[in-house]
Amino acid sequence: MHDTGTAAPSAPAPKQDTAPHPGTSGDHKHARRFGLPVATCLVMGNIIGGGIFLLPASVAPFGTVSLVAFAVLTAGAIALALVFGRLAERDPRTGGPYVYARAAFGDFAGFLAAWSYWITTWVSNAALAVAAVGYLDVLVPVADHKATACLAALVLQLLPALANFAGTRYVGAVQLVATVLKFLPLLLVAFGGLFFFDPDNLGPFQAGDEGPIGAVSASAAILLFSYLGVESAAVSAGEVRDPRRNVGRATILGTLGAALVYLLGTLAVFGTVAHDKLVTSTAPFSDAVDVMFGGSWGGTAVALAALVSMVGALNGWTLLSAQTPYAAARDGLFPAAFARKKRGVPTTGVLVTVVLASLLTVYNYTAGPSGVFEVLVLVTTFTATVPYLLATAAQIYFLLSGQGARVHRSRLVRDAVLAAVAFAFSMWLVAGAGYTAVYQGVLFLFAGVLVYAWMAARKQRTATSSG
Repeated sequence: MHDTGTAAPSAPAPKQDTAPHPGTSGDHKHARRFGLPVATCLVMGNIIGGGIFLLPASVAPFGTVSLVAFAVLTAGAIALALVFGRLAERDPRTGGPYVYARAAFGDFAGFLAAWSYWITTWVSNAALAVAAVGYLDVLVPVADHKATACLAALVLQLLPALANFAGTRYVGAVQLVATVLKFLPLLLVAFGGLFFFDPDNLGPFQAGDEGPIGAVSASAAILLFSYLGVESAAVSAGEVRDPRRNVGRATILGTLGAALVYLLGTLAVFGTVAHDKLVTSTAPFSDAVDVMFGGSWGGTAVALAALVSMVGALNGWTLLSAQTPYAAARDGLFPAAFARKKRGVPTTGVLVTVVLASLLTVYNYTAGPSGVFEVLVLVTTFTATVPYLLATAAQIYFLLSGQGARVHRSRLVRDAVLAAVAFAFSMWLVAGAGYTAVYQGVLFLFAGVLVYAWMAARKQRTATSSG
């Protein structure tokens, strides 16, 4: 009988993803495992997409109290990052939350983590590409015609996919270059803006009518999803050198790096752009650059940085979109084609993701104002948090079930507190998604139950015939 609930603690773990992958002699040349710097860039690049370039204006209406919300969220994100580091230390296989949920609660929970994460990645890729066209249009006019804009969005998805098809060596190179290029202008504003900082620009500490707690909660609802992506190194653990050590380090360093850029960048913009102008700004970083250096070239510079940022995020998310289905396929919970690797990359997963994201992109430009595309993007705000909840619940299960091989007794209390904070943070993410996102996200999640029934039946039939 297939496992639909809990897994016995003594059940043998699935095969470790440490054996070399078969392929041509060129596979080894192009399939290079990520070191700590590239793994850190993967985390930072996936956390920071293009949203940071609008964040200061988004939270400005709440006043500088929004910086308090940033600090609270950062603490929650770091707790989540620490939990992923602990889980990866215990089980350093490709798949991240899928692996942890399945080990703790069985096939069904693992499948739900994989299914929801996969939906998140390919829908997010389409949304990233569409958003990137807006920044590209500042540099090269492409948005005047739908066909041109659609073609540009498809090319922006295809280029990172080609890097993935070329192998993990090229994925890592693109991620490293993209992260460096996008952080240079961000750090320029974040640190350079402090020299142009004028306290009079900050405006009121609390700009709205809500109380301090209400203002923090309201601004936090906007900022909550700024930290999605902390799991990136854990999902790709099988491609990281010395994953037991480096996944946790990369997750913490990447999350801290992203938090530093978020906090300093927002504070610098708050202090350089007058509050009344910032509230209505559509390009707050451009306005900050114009104040710092004069002229009006800030829009072009920030558009270029945002475009590089989003292409880097597309590169990383394309890899992640294939890693979780790959891990599930190895366990018979996704179609077997997803388990094939070439040059260290699950090429079927990359191909399917690019096709689905491209179809959704074309739909966005041809369907008119139906709002279905926006609904799908909203759904990802919920589906992204499901693996977090399952992974943190798995850590709590490992801690409370007294499995000696999985828990460091000396760290029991500390790990338990971290897991509880990370679980609460994940629940906060779900609440912040809103009723509509949760309702529609649950429908998408339950649609996967039918897929699970099909794959579990095939797995059972195969096991029966081979036995």
